Amino acid sequence: MKIKKLYIWLLLLPVQVFAQALKVANLQCEYKAAPQGVEAASPNLSWQLQSTGHNIIQTSYRVLVADNIQALAKNTGNVWDSKKVSSSASIQVLYSGKPLQAAKTYYWKVMVWDNQQHTSAWSKPAEWQMGLLTKADWKGAQWIAYDRLPDSSHITPLIHLRGPKKLGLANDVLPLLRKTVTIKKPVKKATMYISGLGHFEMSVNGTKTGDHFLDPGWTGYDKQALYVPLDVTKQLKQGENAIGVMLGNGFFFIPRDVRYRKLTGAYGYPKMICRLVTEYTDGTTESVVSDPTWKTAPSPITYTSIYGGEDYNANLEQAGWNKPGFNDAAWKKAIVVDGILQLDAQIAEPLKVFEQFTAKSIKNLGAGVTGQYSKPKDSTMKQKVMRSRYLYDFGQNLSGIFELKVKGKKGDTVRIYPAELLAAEGTINQKGSGNPHYYDYVVKGDGEEVWQPRFTYYGFRYMQVENAVAPGEANPHKLPVVTGLKSLHTRNAAPIVGEFSCSNELFNKTFALIDWSIKSNMASVFTDCPHREKLGWLEEAHLVGGSIRYIYDIANLSRKCINDMQVAQTADGLVPEIAPEFTNFGGIFRDSPEWGSNSIIMPWYVYQWYGDKKVLADSYSMMQRYLTYLAGMAKENILSQGLGDWYDLGPKSPGLSQNTPQGITATAIYYYDLNIVSQIARMLDKPADAAKYEKLAIEVRKAFNQKFFNQQTKQYGTGSQTANAMAVYFDLVEAKDKQAVIANIVKEIKDHNNALTAGDIGYRYLLRVLDDAGRSDVIFDMNNRSDVPGYGYQLAKGATALTESWQALPGVSNNHLMLGHIMEWFYSGLAGIKQPDNVNGVGFRSIDIRPEPVGDVTSAQAKTQSPYGIISTKWKKKGGTFLLDVEIPANSRATVYLPVAQTAKLSMNGKAVQATGYENGKAIMKVGSGTYHLEAK
Repeated sequence: MKIKKLYIWLLLLPVQVFAQALKVANLQCEYKAAPQGVEAASPNLSWQLQSTGHNIIQTSYRVLVADNIQALAKNTGNVWDSKKVSSSASIQVLYSGKPLQAAKTYYWKVMVWDNQQHTSAWSKPAEWQMGLLTKADWKGAQWIAYDRLPDSSHITPLIHLRGPKKLGLANDVLPLLRKTVTIKKPVKKATMYISGLGHFEMSVNGTKTGDHFLDPGWTGYDKQALYVPLDVTKQLKQGENAIGVMLGNGFFFIPRDVRYRKLTGAYGYPKMICRLVTEYTDGTTESVVSDPTWKTAPSPITYTSIYGGEDYNANLEQAGWNKPGFNDAAWKKAIVVDGILQLDAQIAEPLKVFEQFTAKSIKNLGAGVTGQYSKPKDSTMKQKVMRSRYLYDFGQNLSGIFELKVKGKKGDTVRIYPAELLAAEGTINQKGSGNPHYYDYVVKGDGEEVWQPRFTYYGFRYMQVENAVAPGEANPHKLPVVTGLKSLHTRNAAPIVGEFSCSNELFNKTFALIDWSIKSNMASVFTDCPHREKLGWLEEAHLVGGSIRYIYDIANLSRKCINDMQVAQTADGLVPEIAPEFTNFGGIFRDSPEWGSNSIIMPWYVYQWYGDKKVLADSYSMMQRYLTYLAGMAKENILSQGLGDWYDLGPKSPGLSQNTPQGITATAIYYYDLNIVSQIARMLDKPADAAKYEKLAIEVRKAFNQKFFNQQTKQYGTGSQTANAMAVYFDLVEAKDKQAVIANIVKEIKDHNNALTAGDIGYRYLLRVLDDAGRSDVIFDMNNRSDVPGYGYQLAKGATALTESWQALPGVSNNHLMLGHIMEWFYSGLAGIKQPDNVNGVGFRSIDIRPEPVGDVTSAQAKTQSPYGIISTKWKKKGGTFLLDVEIPANSRATVYLPVAQTAKLSMNGKAVQATGYENGKAIMKVGSGTYHLEAK
């Protein structure tokens, strides 16, 4: 009878209830689906609405949070029940329940109501696990090590380059640490909270835990280190278990030998702290912590340097060292060493191995000098000669490591040099990437052996393998045989959220070129390059961030970058150009406002893109202190220090700004900073601060125009692309002069035969100004070519990742993300997915769809995962018809700008419609969420 009644009830429901079923999906806490190590007292909760209908807006929500899954299944929020809240907020909803407990797991779900009288079912349950919130939560865990670095041998801050000769050579023992743990009861959940410096790799019962690489992320170790929560529930078994930890150096200790190093220094020898929390099914909890009961011994890794490479002697392996039953009687007890001032959970995604490549070609170079050929300074100097050398070309320049498979005699050593480029002699060329960087593997002679480096990486396309032969090659010296060699790309595991393609093949190749440089420079910081420096230069994070966010979800990596800046900020308020600030470069390489202003611009962009207001409040003190510092450096409200438009195109070799006068870029950014912070101050209910910064901004604008603007020519400074574009973008130009300055920008480009001259700082603003002014045709003309320095030029020279210089010079990095600004235009201009620069656009709540069909481009498509869901466009020119498919996520709305004549006939999803307006050659239509097929004839 109940089934029959239900059937009748279903028949009576309106069809649209089924056609427009409302669902809640993609629940996230602190930007992750099931995060561990959450330390926020009130975590951010977000979810997405899904519906096949149109114009869906959330009107209410209810959140339940429980401390056990059974309670949640009964719709009981014993930790927090928000009740029904009348609100359209579906992102950045702050948890407001009972105080959260360290190491505890919480379960949550959501239901929503919309503006069309739909009510969703409860979402699928999600969860988050808290981190260790206080020192007491570590339950007495101690930092332990194999050895202690004497205080006299500490070198902090690190020294730029090799340091004084009196330092001498230095290497350290890379330790193994082990502990046996007995499990006597059924396990409900087990979590290891662990930090190993510089980096660690953990295993349980002989199996590596997780798939992370180079954990934890690097930080300013004089003040802070990160720990990583790892789920080991499935690895533990009843009875005896063994926990094994290997430690590497990273930036924590940089060995001193003949190999390359950008920095010289030592915070200490490798060390580790951990707490294993085991929850049993009977409700009890047990902890195992790091202390002197752990045993330690040297590992087979005999050398590892973040800059120089890694060596491994397979003959030093101790079989079963990380398994139960191993006899560790010969091992010594770990010693207790000093800790780190602040220990925080790693919030950024870890590094992992992604794409793998096999060699496109293998070339026998014959016997010869090891590594990169160089003419000896002294003709009597003997150079090390290898009996065999093979060059492997993997076809793609990337950040990564390799997997080596080899057979050989016990004690034979295989050496591998990675490189981006080749020298004229056909050998590897590490001149622009740090020379020498290599890996030595000592064979144990036990059949096929497999090895890959654990604690360093490099940027490379080629590998030069020495003292070994390729399969099938003559082997008169009985050298080891390389049975397999793969290139393994490593990067930050930020989720991919975007796609782009178009009918212009050069633009597609440019997209791939830039994407590889982005991937290769997303580590635990936004690095400049994956080899020579690996440092977090800050300007690229805000300048190229607009490109990166369309393709990758970098919310957590950005938050880590913001934290790095907070830690690096000096007592007088300076935010240095690199964070973490491992070394003090001094002068213009430490204090450049275009770099330090990332401390203001990046939190603002994170708020705009992801809707995260909390990051503004957390960063506000840093912003204020930096503005105070800049005000103290300004002379008559003009800033003149720094690097300027770094690596612009001028008559000299690239470096310091050549085309734009000193002070223009720094002062323009300063003005931008003041405007941003004044807006933030009002959002945070600090009206006095807002008024102060607004007043100073007016004074800076006046001073800037008095010093740099020529009223007769309507030019700023020398009239460079950068000078004029930055003045327009930051609204430094008086309204009456704006169009004249834009006209001068276009004229300057045309006068240079559509060639670019702007550099690292200015090029993004040049593209933004041209796009905003409706001159994407100029952007097309500048970039749809390969005959002058630029993206096409780099591709024509064989680059497979974006290079440091527009000219693809071989003496500098050939995997650099700092010039990748056009990626933003591919999405916002060519494909037309644009974020309105106003409060309605925050988090893409409102969206502008404004495709720019320019040049010979006849079609383009792109999509990106916004906080509210997928936004996509796909347009095509077909005869006299313009076709556009658009997807707008639920709880968002959009304004569509169709690039058609005012007389064009419009249709939407097969029905004739009228535009709501027409301006600047575009018909305007307002749409809500849903999918739309638009045609204009």
